[in-house]
Amino acid sequence: MKNDRIIIFDTTLRDGEQCPGASMNSREKLEVARQLARLKVDVIEAGFPVSSEGDFNSVQTIAREVKGPTIAGLARCVPKDIDAAGAAVKPAGKRARIHVFLATSKLHREFKLGKAQHEILRLAVDAVKRARSYVEDVEFSPEDASRTEPEFLAQVCKAVVAEGASTVNIPDTVGWAMPDQFGALIKRLHDEVPEFRNGKAVISVHCHDDLGLAVANSLAAIRAGARQVECTVNGIGERAGNASLEEIVMAVKTRPDFFAKVDCGVNTREIVKTSRLVSRMSGLVVQRSKAVVGENAFAHSSGIHQDGILKKRETYEIMDPREVGWGVT
Repeated sequence: MKNDRIIIFDTTLRDGEQCPGASMNSREKLEVARQLARLKVDVIEAGFPVSSEGDFNSVQTIAREVKGPTIAGLARCVPKDIDAAGAAVKPAGKRARIHVFLATSKLHREFKLGKAQHEILRLAVDAVKRARSYVEDVEFSPEDASRTEPEFLAQVCKAVVAEGASTVNIPDTVGWAMPDQFGALIKRLHDEVPEFRNGKAVISVHCHDDLGLAVANSLAAIRAGARQVECTVNGIGERAGNASLEEIVMAVKTRPDFFAKVDCGVNTREIVKTSRLVSRMSGLVVQRSKAVVGENAFAHSSGIHQDGILKKRETYEIMDPREVGWGVT
C-alpha cells in the first residue's frame, strides 16, 4: 500500500519572520525561498501581502521567480486582504494558494472580534468564496482552533470545505494544547468531516511552542489523520516559535515503525544548509543543543559514548548526520 504524503508547509518567511528581530529584506527572502525549493518543501507561505508594500512585492517576486513549491499568501477574512493576496500570488499560476484565517474561539469571538458564531461562519464562507475567485487552491484557518468549542469547529470546517477550501488548517495558536488532547481533536474532525476522509480536503495543523510542545502536538496530529504540517526552519516564529521543520521531518523519517503509513518529500540532505541560511538571514542564532541542526546534535564528549560510536554508530546516534547534511559542502 502506498504511503500517505505529508505536505510540508513552510511558513519561515511569514510566521517565522514575525519573530522579533528576525526581519528579512526582499533579496534575503528570495534567497531563502530558493533554498526552500531545493529542500523540496511542498508549500512556501511567502508572506502577508496586505501588511506592507514590501511584503506584497516579496510575495509577488517569489511567486514569479521560485519554481516547484506552491506559493501561498496570507489574508484575513477581509476583502482588501484577499484581493492583495490574489494579486501577489498570481505569477505562480496553478501553484498559487490563498490562505485565509479568522478567529473562532469563544475568547477571540467575544473579546477580539465582538461577533457571534453565525457571523463568524458567514465571514469565513464569504472569504473562501472570494479567494476562490482568484485561485483554485484555498486554505482556511480557524485561528485559536485548539480553544474553540469542538462542535463549532467542526461546523466551520464543513462550511468552508463546502465553499471550496481544499485545506483546513487547525492552529494551536498560543501553544495551549497537549499532545493527547490535540490528537483527539484532529481525530474527531477527521471522523466528522467526510471530505477529510475521502481525500477532497486536507486537514492541516499549525502548532506554536509556548509550552515546548509544538513538534509533539504536530506528530500527534499526523497520527490522528492530519496530512499537512505547518512549520518553520529552526522553529523560529512568534513568541516561543513554531513547530520545527527539521524535527518533524526527521521524526517521520527516523521512526517508520511508529509513522508506518506516512512519508514526506523533503530532501533531508539540504536541512543543515537551509538551517544555516535562515540563521544568517534572520540574525537568529541556532541553539547549540538544538535537535538535528544544533552544533552539538551529533557531538559526543563522553568516553563511553565515543567508544560506542566507534564500535557501532547506532549505539548513540539514531540518525546518520550525513542524511541531514552534516559534512556536506
